[in-house]
Amino acid sequence: MLCESLFRTAKLEWDQIWYHREMNAAVLLQEARRRSGLSRRQLAERGGTSASTLSAYESAASIPSVVTLSRLLRAAGFEVEANLRPVPSVNERELAEKIEALFSFVDALPRRRRGPLRYPEFGAAVTVRQ
Repeated sequence: MLCESLFRTAKLEWDQIWYHREMNAAVLLQEARRRSGLSRRQLAERGGTSASTLSAYESAASIPSVVTLSRLLRAAGFEVEANLRPVPSVNERELAEKIEALFSFVDALPRRRRGPLRYPEFGAAVTVRQ
């Protein structure tokens, strides 16, 4: 009984996990269906949804949950692989200080007037002496 309760709690938490812009469900579904050679109707039937719902997922008109996306990709013969990677924290004050220091450095650089830019003319013949 306790195991069953824990499983339900874990499943509920898993169902509540969502993905964001880096993981595009529409592109994943389209690619999986293309690679598997299944029609939209065939994949929908195998994945336990309707063809119109799958069409909405593939056109990004609707976003499937992680569980639904995983089920559909499995029905096409694929599985989802996800990795966690730390996101660098952005301290705006520290970033602003670095930018100010960079501008101060550039302002402190000596300035020299130079003549006009010299560059080879396009199509000019170059003579090589031997």
